[in-house]
Amino acid sequence: MRRAATVGRAVAVVAPTLALLAGCTGGAVEVPAPAPGKKAAELCRALVERAPETLFDQSRVDVTPSSDLVAAWGDPPIALRCGVERPSGLRPDSELMVVNDIAWLPEPEDQPNLFTAVGREAYVELSLPPSYGAPAEGLVAISDLIADEVPALPDGEL
Repeated sequence: MRRAATVGRAVAVVAPTLALLAGCTGGAVEVPAPAPGKKAAELCRALVERAPETLFDQSRVDVTPSSDLVAAWGDPPIALRCGVERPSGLRPDSELMVVNDIAWLPEPEDQPNLFTAVGREAYVELSLPPSYGAPAEGLVAISDLIADEVPALPDGEL
């Protein structure tokens, strides 16, 4: 059985590293582009196109390699990747956070800095450096976007 925690509970975000390659090349942030199938790619393009210009009061920044499936904000970078593979840590008994009807898998469990939206036709990752504090603001904004752009899988599927 899947356990869900609401965003109202405090979640410590104190992991020492990001799950993305955070390096600057000519002012752009390096974010590995996913390689989803055609349908997921179409959904992800629409989602990334509508991603906000600011997140955690940080402006959107360019990414390298250039991809319409990723977005990034600020320094240190917050990164969004749409169309990623199913998380290897996702199991039927995984503890998920539910934000605005979107289920997120926080990883690592004890001090998450990588959140993957599951139960949708495309998996969406949000990498959040510890310096931004609790993930609520970012997860709410991105959850609303996912709800609008990425259809849910049939009940019970993750």
